[in-house]
Amino acid sequence: MNMPIEGARETLRAFRRLPKEASQELRDRSQKLSETLATRARQAAQSDSPQAALMASTIKARRDRLPSLQVGGSKRVGRNKAPAYKILFGAEFGSNSLAQFRPHNGQQGYWFFPVAENQSADIRRAWQDVADEIERRFTADDIGGGS
Repeated sequence: MNMPIEGARETLRAFRRLPKEASQELRDRSQKLSETLATRARQAAQSDSPQAALMASTIKARRDRLPSLQVGGSKRVGRNKAPAYKILFGAEFGSNSLAQFRPHNGQQGYWFFPVAENQSADIRRAWQDVADEIERRFTADDIGGGS
């Protein structure tokens, strides 16, 4: 899951003109923001339903220039060792045909997306602050000319 951040495309375009170290630092700092969100999502999963609790161990922060998480995958979970991807959507959105999941909740999630939406403003603001700080630091040498 990638978080849509207003102005991110332009910011990332500006980072292409900076040294590679700037992008590396942006990846590191974005991963820290993602880890904050991943921790909250894991807590929500563990406190939600038995199926959601199985998903908690599959929530991982990805190292990218934008905050992003990976959930599910082929990791086998539970006593029947089912692949996580087969449980993920039922645990998040419910199901009207499978009794092990709560009732279908439409497009409104039960645990993952509510946490992501509640944290999105803080994550966006923090990412923009981080990107601005890194960009200022790497462009500070250019200001005033180097002649």
